[in-house]
Amino acid sequence: MTAQEFNEKVVPLNKQLYRYAFRYLENQDDSKDAVQEVFVKLWKMRADLQGLNSIEGFAVRIMRNYCLDRIKMKKTVSLDLTDFFKNRSTEDLQPDKSLEINDSVRLVKKIIGEMPEPQRSVISLRDIEGYSNEEIAETLRIADGTVRVILSRGRNKIREILAKQYGYEYERNKNLVAEIL
Repeated sequence: MTAQEFNEKVVPLNKQLYRYAFRYLENQDDSKDAVQEVFVKLWKMRADLQGLNSIEGFAVRIMRNYCLDRIKMKKTVSLDLTDFFKNRSTEDLQPDKSLEINDSVRLVKKIIGEMPEPQRSVISLRDIEGYSNEEIAETLRIADGTVRVILSRGRNKIREILAKQYGYEYERNKNLVAEIL
C-alpha cells in the first residue's frame, strides 16, 4: 500500500478510531495517543492491509486491543454514553425526566464497564457505535451467531440489573431502557 492509498483508506478512520478510544479511555489526550499508536502500527503493516476485506474492522480491532492493554495498566474501565443525548430534543429533557435519564445512563454505563470481554466490546460496538453484527464478528474474530448470543445475554443482564435496581420503577422506565439499549 502506497502512502497515497494509506491516506485515502486509513487516515479517514481518524475520527471513528478516536471516538472508539475515547469510549474506553475517557481522556482526550490518551485517546489521541491511542489513535496515533494505531496509525503507526497500521503504517508499519501497510503491505498486509491490501489483502484485508475490511481495513476499518482491522483498525478497530487494533484499537480495541490497544485500549484494553491501556485499561489493564490503569485498572479502570468505563464507557461514555453521552451520545444517547445527541438526538433528544429539549422537551424530552425536562428536569425530572433528565434526572431519571442521567441515573439510568450512569447505571447502564457502570454495568457495561463491569461486563467481561467480549460482552463489553460487543455491546459497545453494536449499541453505542452502531456496527452491524457482521462487522462485529469480523472485528472480534467470532462467529456472527456468537455475536447475537453475546448481545442478547448482555442486554438481558443489563435489563435484569436495572429491574433489581429500580424495582417497580423499571416498568415505568422500560421505554427509556429500550432507547438506551
